[in-house]
Amino acid sequence: MTNPSGAPDANAQIAGLIFAVVLIDPEGRIAEVNSAAEEMLGRSGPRLVGQKLLEAVRLDDQRVEETLNRGDTQLIARGLVLGTPHRDRRVNLTSSPLHGHTGWRVVTMSDAGQPELPDDEEGRVELRAPAILAHEIKNPLSAIRGASQLLARRVDGKDKPLARMISSEVDRIASLIDRMQQLGSKPIAVTGPCNLHEAIRNAMATVRAGRGEGCELIEEFDPSLPPVSADQGALEQVLINLIANACDASAHLDAPQVSVRTRFVSGLVFNAIRLGKATRLPIEITVTDAGAGIDPALRDHVFEPFVTSKPQGQGLGLALVRKLVRDMGGRIAHERDERAGLTHFRMNLAVAGKE
Repeated sequence: MTNPSGAPDANAQIAGLIFAVVLIDPEGRIAEVNSAAEEMLGRSGPRLVGQKLLEAVRLDDQRVEETLNRGDTQLIARGLVLGTPHRDRRVNLTSSPLHGHTGWRVVTMSDAGQPELPDDEEGRVELRAPAILAHEIKNPLSAIRGASQLLARRVDGKDKPLARMISSEVDRIASLIDRMQQLGSKPIAVTGPCNLHEAIRNAMATVRAGRGEGCELIEEFDPSLPPVSADQGALEQVLINLIANACDASAHLDAPQVSVRTRFVSGLVFNAIRLGKATRLPIEITVTDAGAGIDPALRDHVFEPFVTSKPQGQGLGLALVRKLVRDMGGRIAHERDERAGLTHFRMNLAVAGKE
């Protein structure tokens, strides 16, 4: 939308921003909000306008509240817990006074995603302990598996199931060790042009082959998206893990469904500190399910190793997902929408050949 002079319409541009924008008057009351703010605060614009911001939401930092109440100070706060009538979420918040309009200010809020894992000096997650354990454990495992196969050929019928169980359990432990090694491995060396939708469809085919047709997988693709900067094999592994987890979370539903949505979000910039510069990640992939969601006590830790809510889980799948996405220069976050009863895993990647 443009005005007669050809310049972009400011109101239309603000309304279309993907982060929340709130205009505050000198009395600390909300004067205007965009659609992203309505979604984040869980109320419509007419219901928000006229309320004081700190009556419409709760913040977990008293210093931030005091600064917002002053209104004449620029503020940048990261990782705040923002409480709304429907749910709590972690956000980054800014407050900027409007020059020439005393007392007026603009507050912006955006999803802070999940807390980052500690980085080394190059910004890579190094999990050396799993790699060391893997080296020390896999050699004796091979000997145990060989002995169990030999035993299976020599024992009589009633003991064969026990021998096979030994072999099966060794294979399971070896698979777990392989995943631990992936967590401690060096970053992916090659990231190049990758057809995003081809990778998603390959991942969907793998999940269907492994679990049949019990969960419906729905495509919500933007066909105009350009190639992304990613390693296709790693991207498919990430998607397989996310889609399979979503199917597991939906298994108790009468008609389980998992949707995979792609879209272009031009405003998102991820501060890749390890590169010393900001990197745009406009390609967004969202895997959504209608399951019960992750235990609230674990939601801020879902990407950490050995954290799981599954009775038989090892807590390595999402840790591996996080590592692979970070290795490709991307970002991943978890979000629970209690009002809609949906769980979203959002991944953002760069366009191939662009920063």
